[in-house]
Amino acid sequence: MPEEGLAQAFGVIEAARAKINLALHVTGQRADGYHLLDMLVTFADCGDRLGFLPSQADAFTLSGRFGETLAGDGGTNLVLQARDLLREAVGALAFPVHIHLEKNLPVASGIGGGSADAAAALRGLMRLWGMSLPVEALAGLALKLGADVPMCLESRPLIARGIGEQIEAVPDLPAFAMVLANPLKGVSTPEVFRRLAAKDNPALSLAPALAGSADWLEVIAAARNDLEPPARAIVPEIAEIAAMLQARGALLTRMSGSGATCFGIFATMAAAQETAAALHDERPDWYVQATETVSGGR
Repeated sequence: MPEEGLAQAFGVIEAARAKINLALHVTGQRADGYHLLDMLVTFADCGDRLGFLPSQADAFTLSGRFGETLAGDGGTNLVLQARDLLREAVGALAFPVHIHLEKNLPVASGIGGGSADAAAALRGLMRLWGMSLPVEALAGLALKLGADVPMCLESRPLIARGIGEQIEAVPDLPAFAMVLANPLKGVSTPEVFRRLAAKDNPALSLAPALAGSADWLEVIAAARNDLEPPARAIVPEIAEIAAMLQARGALLTRMSGSGATCFGIFATMAAAQETAAALHDERPDWYVQATETVSGGR
């Protein structure tokens, strides 16, 4: 649906930005099985969009390239879980609503699509219902929906630790011209963690960058995604994507999250767009998107 069409049909619109793990270090594992992570995260201009409209009864509709993928989700969709959880918290203020999800991001692809959708649902419904919650209460609701939802609620550059709930803003992180590419092959997150060679890896260290004395690209390059080696063993196309991005001049390439989306950072947006067009021509069956990430000072 064109942007103006969604805006005309739904009074409240929320962007669900793609979440990019610039770095992901697995530093331990809790007794309950959750892995402890150190992550440097930013968000892209591209993503899903949600529209909200008062309705006689609750309704949920889908569109977008990947909308059909979610058509059979029913009540398991994180957007609907977010609606129900927020309604439970606010009570009578929560009148029935029609929510439309324009699903532009591939599902289960390591760029936080479902989590970003849930966070956008929380933001959009609060606007539609004319209410707000204390920051701590809203963060608690977000965490109930998933470990990535609190950071997606922020949708700005940040460091996340623990299982993702310990968040620190990174106001100095610049915007990056970027290409995202995914071969549209599923990667099982539990399987990736199962194949992880070590679960007590060195923590993320960004001290030079946070002190303003280092180039951010150098700092990011010195970090890593501990989930990339096991994910490459499951989906060999991840290595292929990285090689294709590097061959076209990417300054840095890495996998995001548990995959299979990879990103390449480019010197200019024009270079990113040219690369995305070339990759799309070569692999039209993949998801390929040129985008720009938000800056910490936005």
